[in-house]
Amino acid sequence: MLKGLRLCSSGNLSLYGIKSLQYKSTRIFCQVPCKSSCQGRLFSNKNMVVELDSNTGVAVIQMKKPPVNSLSLEFLTEFAINMEKLEMDRECRGVVLTSGASPAGGCLMALACDYRIMADNPKYAIGLNETKLGIVAPFWFKDTMINVIGRRATEHSLQLGLMYSTSEALKIGLVDQLVAQDKIMTNALSVMSEWLAIPDHARQITKSMMRKPTIDRLLTNRESDIQNFVNFISKDSIQKSLQLYLEMLKQRKS
Repeated sequence: MLKGLRLCSSGNLSLYGIKSLQYKSTRIFCQVPCKSSCQGRLFSNKNMVVELDSNTGVAVIQMKKPPVNSLSLEFLTEFAINMEKLEMDRECRGVVLTSGASPAGGCLMALACDYRIMADNPKYAIGLNETKLGIVAPFWFKDTMINVIGRRATEHSLQLGLMYSTSEALKIGLVDQLVAQDKIMTNALSVMSEWLAIPDHARQITKSMMRKPTIDRLLTNRESDIQNFVNFISKDSIQKSLQLYLEMLKQRKS
């Protein structure tokens, strides 16, 4: 499916989200919330609204957990369930994901999509900023980013925890298009139609060929990755670093 993509946290939910987003139908990611003009089946839950246009086979998932669509366990559970419903629906050929903020997990979700569209607005940014929190992006964050922007740009980005402006993100290939905010959905649906014009079997096999090594490595090392993260995040020094970062954010808001 087409659009953007994000990912964070460990465990089955995030693994399902990454696997489904990277493997199957076309996904397009839009960084800002946008209204869909689709006419079709609608279902919603606490954190997101899903609308499937039966005529085009395109579904739109609009996240609605203000202020930043934080990827909590509850949120990821709903996301995984909604994605599974769409994967099992024969009418669905592509998914447009809409999101607001795109640091860390939000950025990863976008990276896992086939195409990324960002609103051309100086207030928006995107990136994997884990090191600024005193933590380390796991290997599957790194692998996914390398697949999109290359090794050197990824090394630079991850070590410095960079958040990219719209123009910077476009320059390094982190996003594919910058579009006026009021044109986001129209543009996303237009791009989706181009991808869906390709025979499904050829596009999906090619996509799997490109992404399978990354997915296989993630699944093979899932348990050790979870344990490494738990051990790391539980250290007193890391907890202190996270607390300092949260206090800095509170000061900015005030």
